[in-house]
Amino acid sequence: MSKGKEIENEEERVDGYRKDFDSSKKGMLAKDSINGFWARSDSPTAKRVSVCGVTGHVGSNCPRIPSSKDRSIGHSSSVEPQDADYSYISPLNYEIENLILARVPRSEYWKLPFVNKRISCLLKTGELFKIRRQIGVRESSIFIFATGDRSWWIFDKQFSSPRKLPDLPADSCFNLGDKESLCAGTHLIVSGREIDGVTVWRYELETNSWKKGPSMTDPRCLFASASCGAFAFVAGGVTGTGLEVLNSAEKYNPDTKSWESLPRMLRRRKLCSGCYMDSKFYVIGGRNENGHGLTCGEAYDEDRKTWELIPDLLEETPVATFQSPPLIAVVNNELYSLETSSNELKVYMKKSKMWRKLGPVPVRADSHKGWGVAFKSLGNELLVIGASKSMVSYSGDGMAIYTCQPDTEAKELQWRPLECSKNRLSSFILNCSVMLA
Repeated sequence: MSKGKEIENEEERVDGYRKDFDSSKKGMLAKDSINGFWARSDSPTAKRVSVCGVTGHVGSNCPRIPSSKDRSIGHSSSVEPQDADYSYISPLNYEIENLILARVPRSEYWKLPFVNKRISCLLKTGELFKIRRQIGVRESSIFIFATGDRSWWIFDKQFSSPRKLPDLPADSCFNLGDKESLCAGTHLIVSGREIDGVTVWRYELETNSWKKGPSMTDPRCLFASASCGAFAFVAGGVTGTGLEVLNSAEKYNPDTKSWESLPRMLRRRKLCSGCYMDSKFYVIGGRNENGHGLTCGEAYDEDRKTWELIPDLLEETPVATFQSPPLIAVVNNELYSLETSSNELKVYMKKSKMWRKLGPVPVRADSHKGWGVAFKSLGNELLVIGASKSMVSYSGDGMAIYTCQPDTEAKELQWRPLECSKNRLSSFILNCSVMLA
């Protein structure tokens, strides 16, 4: 067969393909979708928009395609926009779209407001975080305020992407004074003294902003606190004047931005610590109204609305003058304690009601009698932050960060050092709170 005949046969095949394609395309496109396709808008109702067949861009203006004929004879007429080669595609149901967005890593949420107004509103109102909570999607964030820094920082679980929070708009008395912090849902609660008295500020993750209040029913300092999912508990402490040691307790609801008073504890106590375990709010240690150290603890049962005294819970733990509140954390519903005099980690054996030693931690909790050290639960891990016991810190001259997966039966735990990216805060931690949202 001659080469000319081969070319002629090939052109016939191409023409056949083109006719089949044009026929198929006309069958797929609805009558009203000529020169356009159905696209999603901000309303549930779909609308028809024109799409340029050249660039694929939405809009009525389409660049003219010069043909071979145009180039040969200088033809100047414009080319009509081409039909988009799309069949009808149903828009995503909003419920399905929300479930998809809820699974997006929270570190990417800053991009969502640029998608459209509906998604921006979904994020700012907190609805997206409620969906995450309902489907069990949660990520840990660590909020830290260290000495020598006027700003709060937020870290991811691996401490790989630190971010500085907006400046807290409190007065100098609050910013320079002692503070307590806790997390509830997507709120970071920070309590401290302003010139006018004890004040609460809250950082809202949804809006990346600080807001004042709400004040506790009994404004307090040096209190115990614990987070439980979307709620948080506080108990004990001292009044704003420091003259009275409290036994009152409260529960914070971030959805209503309000505090609910709980029954009073069986003991007055300050400089105590709190945790949530066995579906109960525990308050441990501290000092009573006479300044005497307390070795007992007590647990609040929400179902029964009562407190139960737990005698001698810290009987084997020495209590020194000017010592920090007990360093405790709960992982997998087990209670762990960091003894500040020996840097020893211990686990509470519930059946025998005894403490079991698990070896030393890799930071110096004894340097300032427990002050300046963060000891927290981080999902199924323990987190400890402070000054490193080794000569060379894994985080340079700043804070040393270690995590481990605790094992109540282990002789000694294996701690894993974490780098702190480029941001190296002071090794003396003033406040540290963990948020799951």
